[in-house]
Amino acid sequence: MIRSVRLYHSEGFFKEAFLEPINEIEDQMSSRPFLIGALLAGSAGLVGFGAAGRQGDAVEYTDFGQVRTPTEPAFVAAVEPPSAAPIKEFRIPITHETLEIAKGVTYEGWTFGGTVPGPVIRVREGDLVRIKLVNESPMPHSIDFHSARIPWNEAYRSIMPGEDIEFEFTARDPGVYLVHCGTPPVTMHIMQGMYLAIIVDPKEGWGRGTKVDKEFVIVQSEFYAAPGEGGSARRADWKAAMGKDASHVVFNGRAFQYKAHPLQVELGDRVRFFVVSAGPSFRSDFHIVGAVFDRVYPDGNPDNALVGVQTYTVPAGGGAVFETVFEEGASGVGLYPFVTHAFADAEKGAVGLIQVTDPASVVAEPAPEAR
Repeated sequence: MIRSVRLYHSEGFFKEAFLEPINEIEDQMSSRPFLIGALLAGSAGLVGFGAAGRQGDAVEYTDFGQVRTPTEPAFVAAVEPPSAAPIKEFRIPITHETLEIAKGVTYEGWTFGGTVPGPVIRVREGDLVRIKLVNESPMPHSIDFHSARIPWNEAYRSIMPGEDIEFEFTARDPGVYLVHCGTPPVTMHIMQGMYLAIIVDPKEGWGRGTKVDKEFVIVQSEFYAAPGEGGSARRADWKAAMGKDASHVVFNGRAFQYKAHPLQVELGDRVRFFVVSAGPSFRSDFHIVGAVFDRVYPDGNPDNALVGVQTYTVPAGGGAVFETVFEEGASGVGLYPFVTHAFADAEKGAVGLIQVTDPASVVAEPAPEAR
């Protein structure tokens, strides 16, 4: 019988429920209106809202087992603002997958939500965040939210295959943070792909109310891939990882993908980049060729604003928010590479392009009947 570890964090302390049979969990789940609402809304269990929560507050529920971030032709880096729901609940399945880490190069990886990086989680400062981690893989795993103030030995402990764990925390600190598997050896679990980004939007907005036209998440990481037997998918090279001899350094899980499929912005756009360095060992010296950052928020906290920055280092396990404007007479129409300025790493895949276009100069195609 599958058994589940269930934890709840409330008013600054933990209550460990117990190990309970899965049929009891199902009974409890069926009594939650917000889960029922999710099952009835659109595709089964994708995203739902309900009224069961803190003092009747609405709950937004997302099941990342059903909602996967598109990765073709490239990992979708664009993100949308968070919803107004004050309670956000996320189901995160752990799976082992065959991934494409460069064109024509496959790799046996481990994931949150079926992709590398895992899905972006976005909440607001003050939101109550509920996590349900479900281990659908054949080995122990865990999760570690750098954004959460919560006891490590309770919420972040490893769970066995077939188990799940639940906990909750209040998103108190604005910024962009790394989330990763913390099961030993941590290097192995991160290099296999077990990481994602969480954005905590500040109450007063980024830059104290600065409005942007587009936002993108960029997660830098590295792979240590050894050839598979008989031409099969590549596998982890532990010796190379210990020597920091990466085979690939990537943005959003795949080498050079944004060279072939540039990020699209328009002339005049103010653009915000949420950059996380997942490592496991390398930093990201983030830079856009042909642009200067108006503002950089170390760790993503707007209270830490820097202005007029050319390159900023995001350490392994860290994050930062970058803003720039693509405007006429300066960084106007054209192509702009974004890189880690540690070029030995960029040569291994951490390079992409931003394409700036002017909608006013695009000639519309005539309607078929007018041709």
